[in-house]
This record gives sequence, structure tokens and C-alpha cells, in this order.
Amino acid sequence: MIKFTLNGRIVETDAPPTARLLDLIRDEFELIGTKEGCGEGECGACSVFVNNLLQNSCLIPIGAIAGADIQTIEGIMETEQFKLLDESYSNAGGVQCGYCIPGMIMASAALLSNNPHPTEAEIRDGISGNLCRCTGYNMIVDAINLAAKKGDGLWQKK
Repeated sequence: MIKFTLNGRIVETDAPPTARLLDLIRDEFELIGTKEGCGEGECGACSVFVNNLLQNSCLIPIGAIAGADIQTIEGIMETEQFKLLDESYSNAGGVQCGYCIPGMIMASAALLSNNPHPTEAEIRDGISGNLCRCTGYNMIVDAINLAAKKGDGLWQKK
């Protein structure tokens, strides 16, 4: 039995330790905001926080998360940071098909938590592990820049 915290709740699973965290999140816990894109850690659609670090859940065997704190997009949806990012993405037109957006939001939150006032180059670097086939990235960069400007003080680490 593997025990860990998922979105603030202690959970356990008897899934094989070699199973992917992505599959566990989606199949056993029915948290479908985390997506499978490439399955190789290249696209960022499966991004989650593992002990507050942005990780690709498609690359993590669940045996490696015993005792860890895992946060998915569903886990951050009630935060003020998410509300600001959601509004900023909407206002900047940064959402089209929406498939990449949970991972982009996770990458945006990770970036702004570590660098509340990034330059455009730092924003582009911060989302470089996430692929989007719809927007061409400019509107996503604009959204993150908008969130940085509007969220002064919101991104301070607690």
C-alpha cells in the first residue's frame, strides 16, 4: 500500500509501484484535469506539483511518491492564484482548445511563485516544457505577464 497526500487529502493505493502517477490520478482518483499528451515528459499536459515542485506525472512511478504531497490542477482551483491566472488567461485570450491549459496553469503558478515579476524571456523559459498547438504562445505569455502585474504580493511563498 502506497500512502501520500493528494490535493490536501491523505490517500492510499494498492496499485503496482511501477504504475505511472498520471494514470493513478486520472483512473483511480478520477482527477481528469491532468492530461496525457505525449507520455514522454515533453509536452507538460500532465504537470502536477510533487512536494511543491513542478513535475511531469507521466514520468513518475507511484512507488516514488510514498509520503509525498501531490497537487493537481483540481487542487489549486480554489486558490486566489488560480483565480487570478484563470482571469488573466481569459482576458488575454490565452485559452483556445483548452487541452494544454491545466499544465500551462501549473507551469505559470510555479514560475510566478518563484519569480513574481518575470521578464518576457523568463516567462517563455518558464513555460518551455509545455506545448500548445493553438495559440502560438504569445497570448499565454501575455496572460502570465498580466497575472504578474495584477498579482503583486499574491505570489509570495508562505
